This record gives sequence, C-alpha cells and structure tokens, in this order.
Amino acid sequence: MEAIIGLSAAAVGFIVGAIMTALIQNSRRKSAGKYAEQIKADARKEAEHIQREAKVAAKGDILKMREEFEDEIRERRKEQQNNEKRLTQREEALERKSDQFDAKLKDVEKQVQENNLIRERLNSREQELQKKISEQIEQLEHVAQLSRDEARDILLEKLKNEVVNESGLLVRDIVEEAKQRAEKESRRILTYAIQRYASDCTYERTTATIPLPNDEMKGRIIGREGRNIRALEAATGVNILIDDTPEAVVISCFDPIRKEVARQLIERLISDGRIHPTRIEELVKKISKEVEDDAYSAGEAAVLETGIQGASPQVIKLLGRLKYRYSFSQNVLKHSLETAYFMGIIAAELGLDEQKAKRIGLFHDIGKAVDHEVEGSHAQIGADILRKHNEAKDVIQAVAAHHAEIEPVSAYDVLINACDTLSASRPGARSETTELYLRRLEQLEAIAHDFPGVESCYALQAGREVRVVVLPDKIAEGEAQMLAKDICQRIEKEMNYPGQIKITIIRETRSVEYAK
Repeated sequence: MEAIIGLSAAAVGFIVGAIMTALIQNSRRKSAGKYAEQIKADARKEAEHIQREAKVAAKGDILKMREEFEDEIRERRKEQQNNEKRLTQREEALERKSDQFDAKLKDVEKQVQENNLIRERLNSREQELQKKISEQIEQLEHVAQLSRDEARDILLEKLKNEVVNESGLLVRDIVEEAKQRAEKESRRILTYAIQRYASDCTYERTTATIPLPNDEMKGRIIGREGRNIRALEAATGVNILIDDTPEAVVISCFDPIRKEVARQLIERLISDGRIHPTRIEELVKKISKEVEDDAYSAGEAAVLETGIQGASPQVIKLLGRLKYRYSFSQNVLKHSLETAYFMGIIAAELGLDEQKAKRIGLFHDIGKAVDHEVEGSHAQIGADILRKHNEAKDVIQAVAAHHAEIEPVSAYDVLINACDTLSASRPGARSETTELYLRRLEQLEAIAHDFPGVESCYALQAGREVRVVVLPDKIAEGEAQMLAKDICQRIEKEMNYPGQIKITIIRETRSVEYAK
C-alpha cells in the first residue's frame, strides 16, 4: 500500500508539475507577444521620426544646391558679358587696322608707280651715259692710238708692278722685323746651350786602316794562294784591300760592327803572329762577343749619362752599336749624346719636358744602327724600332720627323731637327771632301743664275752665303726681297747642306758722266 501510495503521490506530483509548467510557459508567451508589439510600435515611431528628419535635410540640401547653381549661372553670365565686350573691342581694333592697312596699301601702290617712273627715267639716263661713254672711249682710242683692251692691259701691268713693289717692301719689313726678334731669342738660347755643352771635335775616318810592321806581313795576311785573306773575309764579312800603300791594309764594310771585328782581328793576328784559317775562326767568335758586349756597355753608359729611364735592352744594344758608326767622320753615338744635351737644355729654356727631349735626342739616329740591313730612311727605321719596343707616341713621331720626311705636329718635332743640325754643323763636327765642297758651291751659284734679272752671283764663306747682283732696270727694290725668298725656297728644295745659307741681293744704280 505504501508503495501504491508513493507511486500515486509521485504521479500526482508529476501531473501537478506538468500543469504548472504549462501555465508558466503560457504566461511567458503572452508577455513576449505584448513586448514584441511594444517594440514594433517603438520602431514604427522611430522610423517616422527619421523619415521626417531626412525630408527636412533633403529640402535644405536642395535649397543650397539651387542657390549654388544660381550663383554659378550669374558668374557665367557675367563672364559671357565680359567676353562679348572684349570681342567687340577687338572687332573695332581690327576694323581700325584694316582701314590703316588700306591706306598704307594705297600709299605703297602710289610709291611703286613713282618708282617705276623713276626707274624708267634712270634707264633712259643710263642709256644716254653709256652712249656718251662709248663716244668718249672712241675719242680716247682715236687720240691715244690704243684699243680699249690694250689700254686695260697697260694699266693692269702698271698696277701689278706697283703692287708687287709695295708688297715686296712690306714683306721685307715684316721679315726683317721677325728675323730680328727670332734671331735675338734663338741666339740667346743656342748660345746658352752651346756654353752648357761643348764636346771634343772628332776627325776619325769612315774606313779602318791597319798599320803593318813591315810589307812582309801583307804576304802572311794573304796566305798561300790567298787562303788567309779569303778566310778573313768569309769570317768577318768585310773587304780587305791590300794595295801598294806601304805598311798598311784597308778594311771596307757597310756594317760598322763587322768592320770593328775585322780591325781587332787583324791587329791581334799581327801581334800574335799565328795567321791561319783555324786561328782566324777562333778569334772571330771571341772578338765578336767582346764587340757586342762593348757596344752594349757603350749604350748603357750613354743612357746613364743622359739620365734616361726605362729603355729596353734591345734599344740600348742598338744605341751602343752607333759607337762604331760614323757620318761624315762624326761619331754617331757622340752626335746622339750632343743632340740629347742640346735638346734637354733648349727644352728647359722653352718650358718643355726635359727628360722627354733628351730621350728623343738620344734615340733620333738609332735607325742608323741597322740602316744597312733594312730598307728605308734611318728616321723611319728608327721610328719603327722604337714603336716595336713600346716607346711613347710623341717620341716616335719626333724621331720620324727629325729630317722633315713627315709633317711636324709638336714642338719636339721642330726642336729635334734644330738640335740635330746644331750638332752636325758646329765647327769640326763633320768634314767634307774637296769634291763635295766645290760641287755645293757650283750648285748654289747655278741656282741663283737661273732666275731672270740676275747679273752675277758668288758663293762665299764656304757656301754659307750667296751674294746675288741683280740688274736694277729689271728688278725693282721691292722685287729684290721676293727674289731672295724664291732663291731660298729653291735651295731648300734641291740641296742638302749643314746649317743655313744666307742669301744677299745687291741692287744698285750707278750714274756716270765724264767732264771734258
């Protein structure tokens, strides 16, 4: 029973709980519906309020935009009125200018008409003048017994002579003034250079003459059936001349090194006394090595003496070979050293690079060391050698131009030419044979005689000056200067000579009368 009662109580409790829960949910559902209705009403009121505010704001924006639009319309109307006013003013200005242009055009047309009338009058007057000039020319031709062309030729010839005379006098004055300034400055520089450097004069000859102790030695040098002399010539590459000259033999060769080797060889054979082909071959090898070493030492001493840096061994060797080379009896290595010193001294005076100038002077004749082996002038050969050994371009250019075979492009090109001539033409530097000396004098006089108006000429001062006597009736005073210039150009073109040659033109008029 208790169990039944318990179950009944639980069932009742469950039913009561379910009923209460259902009542509570129903109450909540009614309250939520009322709350939702309230929210809807509030939202509707808020939306209506926002809509009213939006309408008010939109009306304000529309009014503002309308006012801005009306202001813009007023500004545009005002600007349009101003533009219309300016256009009206421009139209009025254009109308005024058009009226002025029409007036000017009428004036121009009037002036053209007047000019045409004036031109017609001038043409008629010109025709009248031409007619009168023709009549006067005919009268002048009749009176002078000359045609118009003949009179013009006479007048032109007279004017030509006057112009030539005046130009000659002007050229003479200008040349004299330039010569005075140039001679004064060059004399100062050259005197300074010569005072700074003066070397011994040399008179060595180009062929080697070997003295013999007696004439019997000639036979020993020749040997049985000429075997010794053939061995000498074959081993050294020289020509040995044995003639009637007492107690002497002469060595002749284009290669100065071979000539020196042959000279030392014969001297040693004479002192040793053993002369036979085997001994000759042994000494040739030994002496050739000694001469090459001596040549290199000479080149190295020259480079050290001038203070030149960076010369290649091959160039030094070729430079040293110039010790055995002579030009008109002047030793080429000594000549190169002289030229290097002159170049350095004068370059310092002129503000040029002294070391570069010395380098050009020392290497300028290096082509003479191999000019008997290579075709071409020694200047071009020397330039090729220096180019092969990476010398500077201006040094190569100066070496190539030192005999004016190419156009000079720098001061060094002109300076090397002057210093080369200075070393070669100083007293005692070079000797000439009598035949060459007389030939040069005859050539100088022959060149001067070729010019018209020359009466006589004389070469003086060992060919350093030419005095030309001209006919005064054929050569005017002003033409004398032009004649001297023409003779100078002809001599420079056709002759080779050391130093410079002075041309003196002598023109004089003598009036002679005898009182009886």
